[in-house]
Amino acid sequence: MTETAAGPDPSPDTEPNPLEPLPLLRRELHTGLLGLSSREAERRLAVYGPNEVRRTARTSVLRELLRQLVHPLALLLWAAAALAFIAAIEVLGWAIVAVVLVNAGFALVQERQAERAVETLASYLPAQAQVIRDGQPQHVPARDLVPGDLIALDEGDRVPADARLTEGGIEADLSMLTGESTPVERVAGPGLEGLSLLQEPNLVFSGTTATEGQARAVVFATGDHTELGRIAALSQRTRREPSPLETQVKKVAWLIAAVAVAMGAVFLVLGVAVGLPLTDSLMFAIGLLVANVPEGLLPTITLALAVGVRVLARQGAVIKRLSAVETLGSTNVICTDKTGTLTRNQMRLHSTWTPPHETPSGSETAELVRAAARCTTVTRESDGQLHGDPTEIALVERAAQQAAPLVPADRDTHRRACFRFDPRLRRMSVVVRTDDHDSLCVIVKGAPESVLELLAEGEPSAEAQAAADTLAADGMRVLAVAVRELPPGTAAPPQRQDVERDLHLLGLVGLYDPPRPEVAEAVGRCHEAGLTVHIVTGDNGATAAAVARAVGIGTPNLHVVAQSEAIDDHELDHLLRLDGTEIVFARSSPETKLKVADALRAHGQIVAMTGDGVNDAPALHRAHIGVAMGLSGTDVAREASTMVLTDDNFATIVTAIESGRRVYDNVRKFIVYIFAHLTPEVVPFLVFALSGGAVPLPLTVLQILAIDLGTETLPALALGRERAEPGIMSRPPRPSSQSVINKDMLIRSWGWLGTISAALVMTAFFYVLWRAGWHPGDPTGPGTPLHHAYLTATTATFAGIVTCQVGTAIAARTDHAALRDIGFFSNPLLLAGIAFELVFTAALVYAPPLQHLFGTAALPLDAVLLIAAFPPLVWGSDEIRRWARRRHHRS
Repeated sequence: MTETAAGPDPSPDTEPNPLEPLPLLRRELHTGLLGLSSREAERRLAVYGPNEVRRTARTSVLRELLRQLVHPLALLLWAAAALAFIAAIEVLGWAIVAVVLVNAGFALVQERQAERAVETLASYLPAQAQVIRDGQPQHVPARDLVPGDLIALDEGDRVPADARLTEGGIEADLSMLTGESTPVERVAGPGLEGLSLLQEPNLVFSGTTATEGQARAVVFATGDHTELGRIAALSQRTRREPSPLETQVKKVAWLIAAVAVAMGAVFLVLGVAVGLPLTDSLMFAIGLLVANVPEGLLPTITLALAVGVRVLARQGAVIKRLSAVETLGSTNVICTDKTGTLTRNQMRLHSTWTPPHETPSGSETAELVRAAARCTTVTRESDGQLHGDPTEIALVERAAQQAAPLVPADRDTHRRACFRFDPRLRRMSVVVRTDDHDSLCVIVKGAPESVLELLAEGEPSAEAQAAADTLAADGMRVLAVAVRELPPGTAAPPQRQDVERDLHLLGLVGLYDPPRPEVAEAVGRCHEAGLTVHIVTGDNGATAAAVARAVGIGTPNLHVVAQSEAIDDHELDHLLRLDGTEIVFARSSPETKLKVADALRAHGQIVAMTGDGVNDAPALHRAHIGVAMGLSGTDVAREASTMVLTDDNFATIVTAIESGRRVYDNVRKFIVYIFAHLTPEVVPFLVFALSGGAVPLPLTVLQILAIDLGTETLPALALGRERAEPGIMSRPPRPSSQSVINKDMLIRSWGWLGTISAALVMTAFFYVLWRAGWHPGDPTGPGTPLHHAYLTATTATFAGIVTCQVGTAIAARTDHAALRDIGFFSNPLLLAGIAFELVFTAALVYAPPLQHLFGTAALPLDAVLLIAAFPPLVWGSDEIRRWARRRHHRS
């Protein structure tokens, strides 16, 4: 067919096979050698729709906001705000409402951020495309392309759709899809059997870039049917699941709510049963509810995680979701890419081999490297930088180090013919003028198995193949270099097959992308901390395995999956269950990375997955911690990720995990600190109820709110900045099922610190009343002789809880270690927070306007001295408890 095509449209429901012979593909697409007519293109555009990555309908912002506002802790805060309004303290009520709205808004922003990954995919499509329609080249909007269009590609163009080359060839940068930084050649010709779609040498894909060459191609897929669209669909289907901390905080919030409501209801009935008036019983129930609601917990967690985010940002890890800081601490599997993350992404010539010895002389090596550098297409930019294939750049750079610098312009001047790298033949050849200008020389460079078969009789093919296998086993990319002198006066042969024959082998070069020097230590820290490290890469298995061994991955057991696309779920599950085995998943595709992430999640693992290309977006979205590369990564990967490494360094991931563990420990520390005050806040109401009103309420609802939202917050935040306890990276990752609050924490906070604090504050309350002559049952209401003594006693209870907070804050700084192991003055923020809460308490106690607002009265000196003894008593008792536990564990 030589005219523009006519006839029926190809069905949008049956995608054509791009690998079938080109005439059959054209027939299936109903297109011809001159492309489509404009009218036909318009009809197909109506059938297929625009060539763009489309997104599903967005969830309503109001619906997402409502979901955040009914978070269990948010519901508890709403209850606290309602109680503040009931108590006619509007300022506190509005403050609590503001806390709820700020937290909900922040969470909403984080949720919406993930959706931008799909939108960013659209930026990879060019605005315009060069297309052949009606037999004439023209520029049309890329979104108007349809299957069957014939497009033209030039150097520097971004490919607008998935297409099959029909003539010519280009160098294509497929890194956004494959993760491999080296450009690959794409040429018109028949397909190869046994290769994946992305490896086919005659196909180009939407969003990739033509770095060199010219070609024409027939479009076989547009929009959502392209590889780019398929990845977008995967990204939209892989919804982010709540982090362990988010799930656990919800469970804890419901537990607290249930306990608070149950206790309020039980003691409301109990108060009425013992003869309390209904109004007093209601006041008691409200006070009990407020005492059980940790109003400061949600904002404290949010702010503490935000502090962790800032610390990690200074260390090279930008966290996009607050809860991810905690998730890092529970991570037990890292799935890392190879190039640029474990390695420097700087190809270097590492080894050479020349026949007949493996220890060649300097002249033989220099001749080998010089010839290899002349068989390249590297160019030098105006800024002096080399541009081209990283492997060829490495050859040119080594030639300069061997005192034989290569000037690309001079190289091209001496060149008489160039047969570019052919992915089918896996070799390249040039014909150059020799230095004496009397004859021509052929230089061939390529894969050893490709070049060795072209050697003349008597050449050491077997020895060279064995040497090539040895170099490859060490993780190097091996190239063979061979030459042939042409007789004087002979012109360059026009045909490739006449050039590449009867060759003399100069030797082999082994190129290597060296590991980053700090990675081996980081991997060692991972193993010490009980983490498993797998490599998931688009590179070949031998190279990735060698890098793995070089940095300590797979010690003692390394398993290599050479073609990870072919692995099934059963085999994958079996491999992941092998104890002590780390795996290299080579030649991975987007689905492979997603499959690995899903399998690890199904096994109960907390997964961190690295990636830099568009193809990595679904897996980054699915992993608990998606880690994108900040230097080499694509915008799509960065949008889909949870964490971005500004230095692309694997060691930064390990640093982030250590920080995550520290942040998680600190969250538990301030939860212990906050929960320890629930007991002394609840016990006064129990005393009031169980005494049948004979003992007046030792604490008011407003004083509880002043503690939970005033004096408590800054020390809790300061505990979020606590330094790590010794041995934090010597313990295994915590189980994902482990709750952020466990039995030991509750026993320590409620049963030990809380009980001691409650006993102390009730002692202060009764001491002030008794010294005023009070006896159980004496009236203490307004207008009675004991009313001022009662106000002073409730103030002593309030101030006593605050001073117990000081002792609790010092005790909570460590979970196991003694305070001397981390230093009393090592957290200056905590000391500042303690100073603030003491000043704040003094203001509530001694400032007349605040006395009237909070029902406080000035404390006498003896009461102050009594309360001042509370901090060392609380801290000292916990120090003795921890000492006893350490001694018990050692015995």
